[in-house]
Amino acid sequence: MANHLHTSTIMKLFKCSNCAQPVYFENTFCLQCNSSLGFVADLLQPYALQVEKNNHYSLIGRKSNTLYRYCANFQNQVCNWIIPQNNPSNFCKACDLNRTIPNITNPEYANRWRKIEVAKHRLIYQLLRLKLPFKNRLQDTERGIVFDFMADENTLQGRILTGHDNGAITINISEADDIEREMARKSMNEVYRSLLGHFRHEIGHYYFDPLIGQSQHLERFRKFFGDERADYAGALERYYIQGPLPNWSRNYISAYATAHPWEDWAETWAHYLHIIDTLETAYAFGLSVDPLVAEASNNFSADITHDPYKVRNFDIILKQWLPLTFALNSLNRSMGLQDTYPFFITPPVSEKMKFIHEVVRNYQEKAAEVQEVMAV
Repeated sequence: MANHLHTSTIMKLFKCSNCAQPVYFENTFCLQCNSSLGFVADLLQPYALQVEKNNHYSLIGRKSNTLYRYCANFQNQVCNWIIPQNNPSNFCKACDLNRTIPNITNPEYANRWRKIEVAKHRLIYQLLRLKLPFKNRLQDTERGIVFDFMADENTLQGRILTGHDNGAITINISEADDIEREMARKSMNEVYRSLLGHFRHEIGHYYFDPLIGQSQHLERFRKFFGDERADYAGALERYYIQGPLPNWSRNYISAYATAHPWEDWAETWAHYLHIIDTLETAYAFGLSVDPLVAEASNNFSADITHDPYKVRNFDIILKQWLPLTFALNSLNRSMGLQDTYPFFITPPVSEKMKFIHEVVRNYQEKAAEVQEVMAV
């Protein structure tokens, strides 16, 4: 594990640049040396901070003439990202995407917003790590991303629905309440429901157009997911009245994925992000899984020695995923908790994930080619 700590691109296991103490992604200070910490989005890691004049900071452990300041939402205890002092915005790349936040004079709403921001910042980190395109609404008024975090306060407006609409992602802040989210999970007959899962699902809808709808991948998408031109509203209405397709688990990651090809894409996309993120953490910790009762089988053993963000062959990722989730689920059951990953990835679902991985890699490679041409 010590060797991994010196690899700057590893996520979910960071170190204080002042004393090398491991720290969490969300930490605002180091528990060992008490240095203030700030996450630098362009470098994809936190740094210990040296106080300079006018509430500006320099980075400890990195030679740079750039001075930084905290995102404006640092004062609300929802963000630990820092931005260059000459940044035209008062907000970091993650908070700059917010259009609506709840009424934080309500302590309960403020607490829910903090939980929402933790999940959203992890999402934005992952998008940056995947080098996927996104802009805020000020940069792109038609297709920029914007987040609306809202409460059911206005009865005339009706219940706020979590969803996506042409780059606008709405999250009902009730999803940040454990009891309300569990009630929703049961009423929807879901085996899993989380804030981060919502973000990953909704951002999947956003990426359909740039990665699929406006690309050469559309026909292959229809092969795996179906024809997205099918009536969306009608498909959802049928799903909520009739339920999922019979034997849905053979070809879909979830029951809701059967509602429409767009939902199948978004659900599978969310699980793809779950897998990549969790394996990155396992890689950062240098985990290996080698159950004593399965010595003769390779299906439940894995040395997680690959950073999933750099793996081209998705089969390698899946071969590590099965043993890891078997171990995680077993540990949770020992604590009397629900399975960490209560899903089974069938061959048809793995082919869909492999397609998503290929699409993402293809975008990354094309973007790198464009950068090389521009640099010449």
